Amino acid sequence: MISRYARPEMTALWSAEARYARWLDVELAACDAMAEEGLVPKEAAAACRARAGSISPADAVRIEEIEKTVKHDVIAFLTFLEERIGPDARWLHLGMTSSDVLDTSLALQLGAAGTLLLAGLDQARAAVKKRAFEHRHTPMIGRSHGIHAEPITFGLKLALWYDELGRARSRLERGLATVRVGKISGAVGTFANVPPQVEARVCARLGLDPAPASSQIVQRDRHAELFSAIALVGASIEKFAVEIRHLQRTEVREAEEPFTAGQKGSSAMPHKRNPILSENLTGLARLLRGYALSALEDVALWHERDISHSSVERVIGPDATVLLDFMLHRFGRLVAELRVYPERMRHNLEATGGLVFSQRALLALARKGVPRQTAYVMVQRNALRALDEGLDFKKLLLGDEELRHHLGEAEIEACFDLQQQLRHVDAIFARVFG
Repeated sequence: MISRYARPEMTALWSAEARYARWLDVELAACDAMAEEGLVPKEAAAACRARAGSISPADAVRIEEIEKTVKHDVIAFLTFLEERIGPDARWLHLGMTSSDVLDTSLALQLGAAGTLLLAGLDQARAAVKKRAFEHRHTPMIGRSHGIHAEPITFGLKLALWYDELGRARSRLERGLATVRVGKISGAVGTFANVPPQVEARVCARLGLDPAPASSQIVQRDRHAELFSAIALVGASIEKFAVEIRHLQRTEVREAEEPFTAGQKGSSAMPHKRNPILSENLTGLARLLRGYALSALEDVALWHERDISHSSVERVIGPDATVLLDFMLHRFGRLVAELRVYPERMRHNLEATGGLVFSQRALLALARKGVPRQTAYVMVQRNALRALDEGLDFKKLLLGDEELRHHLGEAEIEACFDLQQQLRHVDAIFARVFG
């Protein structure tokens, strides 16, 4: 992923030296486990661990130089370890296949990346919660189909986001748990040369679960679940970003992205303050959906394995986690610094002259015994006239003789009580936030 959309904390997990370090963790854990099972001399396992050291950027370069000749990344890695460790390195990778190393280490990398993703999601969710309580009772118009519907509060909008991010977290946790498995089961998953006890010991050392059954690889429906969960987090962020973009429109202007000192919005128009952060999040979410589709394509492989998934995962593993990490932190800062304009919200709420209380008038008539469709016609004719002629809806209702036959002035006035409309806000907050 290009540095523009990456944080160094996440990209460091996917560097070449970090990848080889995970491979080394798996190889040494396997060697130790085999020594405990009596398959490898204990002194040889100890020598391998003592001489292996850590993987530096220079070591990564050396491994890649070897790969240019052998055309096989794991063989290149093992050749490098032979150079460093000496004859005892022959006990490494005993009875194992490349995917024992690759899939088990991928689980470790995804787990480490997942820790950062969950932390980023928690930070973003905390920012949403703080602003939700700040604007719990800030009234605004709710919209359906882009048209004014009924009053809500800005805090309720954010409470809905918070709740959705909670589901996103649960899905992400489940996806991470699903890929948190390792395998040391050999070329076709039969443990022909390494007993299952070794796999169990290795996974316990590395904090993984053994895959109950595997072929040459851990099955890719697991990874498809995780990348789908990642894409769904991105889809939610896109949903919130699109809403911010709508609220920032000049005609609406109820909320606005932060605009820092010295920032410029347009090369041509000095007055512009564009919702570029939200638009950026919208675009990046599209990439995450593409990565999820790629992961789904990886599920169907030939027989016990082919490598058509390998090239895909070299891209989507780093890119999807790096992008989502970036998106979560960008979204969290965006919410924390979002400019909110309660006066503008109130202005837009009142822009239709009370039309947003039409349902309350309908229900008041129904409670008086007026058939619902008759009541609907009475209210609608006044609502449409108010809308088309720019008149005050309440005044029209007060002047409607047929309607006044059923509702008195005080009863009509009560239909326009904003506090009554929003009386359950605190109850909703209690359900969402506990």
